[in-house]
Amino acid sequence: MLQHSLFLSVMFIFVPKASSRVIGGYDAVPNQWKWQVSLQFDSYSDGLFYHICGGTIIDSFHILTAAHCILRLGFHTPLYDGSEEFLPVERIVVHPGWNGDLAKGNDIAILRLASPVYDNGYVAIANLPYPDQTLPHGFTCYITGWGLMDFGGSIPAILQESPINVVEHSVCSQPEWWGSIALKTMVCAGGDGIISGCQGDSGGPLNCFTDGAWRVHGVVSYGPSGRCNQVKKPTVFTRVSSFQDWMYSVSYRRTI
Repeated sequence: MLQHSLFLSVMFIFVPKASSRVIGGYDAVPNQWKWQVSLQFDSYSDGLFYHICGGTIIDSFHILTAAHCILRLGFHTPLYDGSEEFLPVERIVVHPGWNGDLAKGNDIAILRLASPVYDNGYVAIANLPYPDQTLPHGFTCYITGWGLMDFGGSIPAILQESPINVVEHSVCSQPEWWGSIALKTMVCAGGDGIISGCQGDSGGPLNCFTDGAWRVHGVVSYGPSGRCNQVKKPTVFTRVSSFQDWMYSVSYRRTI
Protein backbone atom coordinates (compact mmCIF):
# COMPACT_ATOMS: atom_id res chain seq x y z
CA MET A 1 0.00 0.00 0.00
CA LEU A 2 1.29 3.47 -0.82
CA GLN A 3 1.70 5.60 2.26
CA HIS A 4 1.86 9.05 0.71
CA SER A 5 -0.49 10.94 -1.55
CA LEU A 6 0.62 13.29 -4.30
CA PHE A 7 -0.48 16.79 -3.37
CA LEU A 8 -1.61 18.74 -6.41
CA SER A 9 -2.09 22.48 -6.52
CA VAL A 10 -4.75 22.17 -9.22
CA MET A 11 -6.99 20.01 -7.09
CA PHE A 12 -9.75 22.60 -6.76
CA ILE A 13 -10.23 22.76 -10.54
CA PHE A 14 -11.77 19.33 -10.64
CA VAL A 15 -14.44 19.60 -7.97
CA PRO A 16 -17.11 22.12 -9.08
CA LYS A 17 -19.83 22.61 -6.50
CA ALA A 18 -22.76 21.34 -8.58
CA SER A 19 -21.05 18.26 -9.94
CA SER A 20 -20.74 14.74 -8.55
CA ARG A 21 -24.23 13.69 -8.25
CA VAL A 22 -25.96 7.04 -7.55
CA ILE A 23 -29.54 7.56 -6.27
CA GLY A 24 -31.89 4.59 -6.64
CA GLY A 25 -29.02 2.16 -7.18
CA TYR A 26 -28.11 -1.20 -5.72
CA ASP A 27 -24.94 -3.13 -4.89
CA ALA A 28 -22.96 -3.97 -8.02
CA VAL A 29 -21.80 -7.52 -8.64
CA PRO A 30 -18.18 -7.62 -7.43
CA ASN A 31 -15.72 -6.74 -10.19
CA GLN A 32 -18.42 -6.38 -12.83
CA TRP A 33 -17.27 -2.88 -13.78
CA LYS A 34 -13.54 -3.55 -13.78
CA TRP A 35 -12.62 -0.21 -15.36
CA GLN A 36 -14.20 1.82 -12.55
CA VAL A 37 -11.77 3.38 -10.10
CA SER A 38 -12.05 5.39 -6.91
CA LEU A 39 -10.07 8.63 -6.82
CA GLN A 40 -8.88 9.24 -3.28
CA PHE A 41 -6.98 11.93 -1.44
CA ASP A 42 -5.43 12.34 1.99
CA SER A 43 -7.66 15.34 2.62
CA TYR A 44 -6.81 15.78 6.30
CA SER A 45 -3.14 14.75 6.13
CA ASP A 46 -3.93 11.95 8.57
CA GLY A 47 -2.58 9.13 6.42
CA LEU A 48 -6.09 8.02 5.47
CA PHE A 49 -7.38 8.22 1.91
CA TYR A 50 -10.92 9.40 1.33
CA HIS A 51 -13.06 8.77 -1.75
CA ILE A 52 -13.59 11.95 -3.73
CA CYS A 53 -14.92 10.81 -7.09
CA GLY A 54 -14.82 8.12 -9.76
CA GLY A 55 -12.77 7.49 -12.87
CA THR A 56 -12.26 5.09 -15.76
CA ILE A 57 -9.16 3.15 -16.82
CA ILE A 58 -8.59 3.95 -20.50
CA ASP A 59 -5.15 2.34 -20.79
CA SER A 60 -2.51 1.00 -18.42
CA PHE A 61 -1.17 4.48 -17.62
CA HIS A 62 -4.21 6.74 -17.92
CA ILE A 63 -7.45 7.42 -16.06
CA LEU A 64 -10.35 9.39 -17.52
CA THR A 65 -12.23 11.53 -15.04
CA ALA A 66 -13.56 14.92 -14.10
CA ALA A 67 -11.45 14.94 -10.94
CA HIS A 68 -8.04 14.13 -9.52
CA CYS A 69 -6.01 12.50 -6.71
CA ILE A 70 -4.83 9.11 -5.54
CA LEU A 71 -6.30 6.04 -7.16
CA ARG A 72 -7.38 2.83 -5.57
CA LEU A 73 -8.05 0.22 -8.25
CA GLY A 74 -10.11 -2.95 -7.91
CA PHE A 75 -12.02 -1.18 -5.11
CA HIS A 76 -15.43 -2.71 -4.38
CA THR A 77 -15.73 -2.32 -0.62
CA PRO A 78 -13.65 -0.32 1.89
CA LEU A 79 -12.72 -3.57 3.63
CA TYR A 80 -9.39 -4.45 2.06
CA ASP A 81 -9.38 -7.97 0.63
CA GLY A 82 -6.08 -7.94 -1.28
CA SER A 83 -7.60 -7.21 -4.70
CA GLU A 84 -6.91 -3.47 -4.48
CA GLU A 85 -4.11 -1.58 -6.15
CA PHE A 86 -2.94 1.76 -4.78
CA LEU A 87 -1.34 3.93 -7.44
CA PRO A 88 -0.23 7.56 -7.21
CA VAL A 89 -1.07 10.14 -9.85
CA GLU A 90 1.99 11.49 -11.64
CA ARG A 91 0.33 14.26 -13.61
CA ILE A 92 -3.09 15.67 -14.48
CA VAL A 93 -3.98 16.99 -17.93
CA VAL A 94 -7.11 19.13 -18.00
CA HIS A 95 -8.90 19.80 -21.27
CA PRO A 96 -7.71 23.22 -22.52
CA GLY A 97 -11.31 24.37 -22.94
CA TRP A 98 -12.19 23.84 -19.27
CA ASN A 99 -12.61 27.14 -17.42
CA GLY A 100 -14.44 25.95 -14.31
CA ASP A 101 -17.88 26.78 -15.69
CA LEU A 102 -19.94 23.59 -16.05
CA ALA A 103 -22.30 25.30 -18.46
CA LYS A 104 -19.44 25.76 -20.92
CA GLY A 105 -18.62 22.03 -21.01
CA ASN A 106 -15.18 20.46 -21.50
CA ASP A 107 -15.42 18.97 -17.99
CA ILE A 108 -12.91 16.23 -18.66
CA ALA A 109 -9.38 15.39 -17.58
CA ILE A 110 -6.84 12.60 -17.88
CA LEU A 111 -4.63 11.45 -15.04
CA ARG A 112 -1.30 9.82 -15.80
CA LEU A 113 -0.22 7.19 -13.29
CA ALA A 114 3.30 6.98 -11.92
CA SER A 115 3.26 3.24 -12.59
CA PRO A 116 1.03 1.13 -14.84
CA VAL A 117 -2.14 -0.63 -13.76
CA TYR A 118 -1.32 -4.24 -12.93
CA ASP A 119 -3.79 -6.76 -14.34
CA ASN A 120 -4.55 -8.75 -11.21
CA GLY A 121 -7.82 -10.14 -12.56
CA TYR A 122 -9.89 -7.43 -10.89
CA VAL A 123 -9.26 -4.52 -13.24
CA ALA A 124 -9.67 -3.99 -16.99
CA ILE A 125 -9.25 -1.27 -19.59
CA ALA A 126 -12.53 0.27 -20.71
CA ASN A 127 -13.87 0.10 -24.24
CA LEU A 128 -14.73 3.50 -25.67
CA PRO A 129 -17.38 4.56 -28.21
CA TYR A 130 -16.66 5.49 -31.78
CA PRO A 131 -15.80 9.16 -32.43
CA ASP A 132 -18.91 11.37 -32.40
CA GLN A 133 -21.16 8.38 -31.62
CA THR A 134 -24.45 9.38 -29.98
CA LEU A 135 -27.10 7.35 -28.20
CA PRO A 136 -30.83 7.35 -29.02
CA HIS A 137 -33.47 8.70 -26.67
CA GLY A 138 -34.45 6.15 -24.04
CA PHE A 139 -31.36 3.97 -24.51
CA THR A 140 -30.59 2.19 -21.24
CA CYS A 141 -27.11 2.51 -19.80
CA TYR A 142 -25.70 1.98 -16.29
CA ILE A 143 -24.35 4.59 -13.93
CA THR A 144 -21.88 3.33 -11.33
CA GLY A 145 -20.18 4.92 -8.36
CA TRP A 146 -19.69 5.42 -4.63
CA GLY A 147 -21.74 8.61 -4.50
CA LEU A 148 -24.44 9.43 -1.96
CA MET A 149 -27.42 7.06 -1.98
CA ASP A 150 -29.78 9.86 -0.99
CA PHE A 151 -29.35 13.60 -0.71
CA GLY A 152 -27.64 14.46 2.55
CA GLY A 153 -27.08 10.77 3.30
CA SER A 154 -23.97 8.64 3.53
CA ILE A 155 -21.71 7.12 0.91
CA PRO A 156 -22.14 3.38 0.26
CA ALA A 157 -19.66 0.77 1.43
CA ILE A 158 -20.04 -1.12 -1.86
CA LEU A 159 -19.95 0.15 -5.45
CA GLN A 160 -23.47 1.02 -6.61
CA GLU A 161 -24.99 0.53 -10.05
CA SER A 162 -28.29 1.48 -11.61
CA PRO A 163 -29.87 1.40 -15.07
CA ILE A 164 -30.46 4.90 -16.35
CA ASN A 165 -32.10 6.02 -19.59
CA VAL A 166 -30.54 8.48 -22.02
CA VAL A 167 -32.38 11.73 -22.69
CA GLU A 168 -31.58 12.98 -26.18
CA HIS A 169 -30.20 16.48 -26.61
CA SER A 170 -33.35 17.89 -28.25
CA VAL A 171 -35.25 17.04 -25.06
CA CYS A 172 -32.58 17.77 -22.46
CA SER A 173 -31.96 21.24 -23.92
CA GLN A 174 -35.60 22.29 -23.59
CA PRO A 175 -36.18 25.17 -21.15
CA GLU A 176 -37.98 23.05 -18.54
CA TRP A 177 -35.11 20.56 -18.59
CA TRP A 178 -31.52 21.89 -18.63
CA GLY A 179 -32.03 24.46 -21.37
CA SER A 180 -29.03 25.99 -23.10
CA ILE A 181 -26.48 24.59 -20.63
CA ALA A 182 -27.12 21.08 -22.03
CA LEU A 183 -24.58 21.08 -24.84
CA LYS A 184 -24.19 18.62 -27.71
CA THR A 185 -20.86 17.58 -26.18
CA MET A 186 -22.80 16.21 -23.20
CA VAL A 187 -25.05 13.20 -22.56
CA CYS A 188 -28.11 13.52 -20.34
CA ALA A 189 -29.52 10.46 -18.55
CA GLY A 190 -32.25 10.07 -15.94
CA GLY A 191 -34.60 12.91 -15.04
CA ASP A 192 -37.39 10.57 -13.91
CA GLY A 193 -37.14 11.65 -10.29
CA ILE A 194 -35.96 8.18 -9.26
CA ILE A 195 -32.52 7.37 -10.68
CA SER A 196 -29.61 9.78 -10.71
CA GLY A 197 -26.02 10.30 -9.82
CA CYS A 198 -25.20 12.24 -6.66
CA GLN A 199 -22.27 13.73 -4.75
CA GLY A 200 -19.27 11.41 -5.01
CA ASP A 201 -20.17 10.03 -8.45
CA SER A 202 -18.43 12.85 -10.31
CA GLY A 203 -15.89 11.65 -12.86
CA GLY A 204 -17.35 8.16 -12.97
CA PRO A 205 -18.52 6.35 -16.10
CA LEU A 206 -21.78 6.07 -18.01
CA ASN A 207 -21.60 2.41 -19.11
CA CYS A 208 -23.57 1.50 -22.23
CA PHE A 209 -23.71 -1.78 -24.15
CA THR A 210 -23.21 -0.77 -27.78
CA ASP A 211 -21.71 -2.54 -30.78
CA GLY A 212 -21.33 -5.81 -28.89
CA ALA A 213 -19.44 -4.49 -25.85
CA TRP A 214 -19.78 -2.36 -22.74
CA ARG A 215 -18.41 1.07 -23.56
CA VAL A 216 -17.94 4.18 -21.47
CA HIS A 217 -19.98 6.85 -23.21
CA GLY A 218 -19.93 9.50 -20.51
CA VAL A 219 -18.13 11.04 -17.53
CA VAL A 220 -20.36 12.32 -14.70
CA SER A 221 -20.23 16.12 -14.81
CA TYR A 222 -23.16 17.76 -13.02
CA GLY A 223 -26.69 17.49 -11.70
CA PRO A 224 -29.21 19.71 -9.93
CA SER A 225 -28.43 21.50 -6.70
CA GLY A 226 -30.30 20.24 -3.67
CA ARG A 227 -32.02 16.88 -4.11
CA CYS A 228 -30.19 14.90 -6.80
CA ASN A 229 -33.05 12.91 -8.36
CA GLN A 230 -35.27 15.69 -9.65
CA VAL A 231 -37.82 15.32 -12.44
CA LYS A 232 -36.60 16.80 -15.74
CA LYS A 233 -33.16 17.45 -14.25
CA PRO A 234 -31.17 14.41 -15.42
CA THR A 235 -27.57 13.68 -14.56
CA VAL A 236 -25.34 15.29 -17.17
CA PHE A 237 -22.21 13.55 -18.46
CA THR A 238 -19.37 14.79 -20.62
CA ARG A 239 -19.84 12.88 -23.88
CA VAL A 240 -16.69 10.80 -24.41
CA SER A 241 -17.17 10.49 -28.17
CA SER A 242 -16.83 14.27 -28.51
CA PHE A 243 -13.33 14.26 -27.03
CA GLN A 244 -11.67 11.24 -28.64
CA ASP A 245 -9.06 13.22 -30.56
CA TRP A 246 -7.98 15.13 -27.46
CA MET A 247 -7.93 11.97 -25.34
CA TYR A 248 -5.73 10.14 -27.81
CA SER A 249 -3.38 13.11 -28.18
CA VAL A 250 -2.86 13.08 -24.41
CA SER A 251 -2.67 9.37 -23.73
CA TYR A 252 -0.39 8.62 -26.68
CA ARG A 253 2.21 11.13 -25.49
CA ARG A 254 4.63 9.47 -23.10
CA THR A 255 5.70 12.78 -21.59
CA ILE A 256 2.36 14.30 -20.57
